[in-house]
Amino acid sequence: MTSPLALLLYERLLPGSALGNKLRDQGYRIQHLTDATTLASTAEQEKPLVVFVDLELKNSDAFAAIKSLKDTAWTAHLPILAFSSPRHEKLQADALAAGATLIASDESILTQLSAMLDQAMAVE
Repeated sequence: MTSPLALLLYERLLPGSALGNKLRDQGYRIQHLTDATTLASTAEQEKPLVVFVDLELKNSDAFAAIKSLKDTAWTAHLPILAFSSPRHEKLQADALAAGATLIASDESILTQLSAMLDQAMAVE
């Protein structure tokens, strides 16, 4: 059986690479993306179990990517876990408005990953 796939959209090396390593340790395959405009089409093609989005993208629009996932019939069901530095409450609120399933700080997504995955899967 193939391991579940997680799409991981990030530009910041930390926490992005650390999150990828933790997901691999939990048995996930990882596909790393840096361009938010490709997220929905990649999700539609690759059929991930879960999507992670770094809200602090500098070169593309994380919120448009989240909204695109939720507005596309084939990807609307996917749980989206978004993360940012704790000081970015507005980014986090905007991500929820765009359709993110769960929001976390950089540190908490790393330390509480298993619980957040369980919660995200239960919500969907």
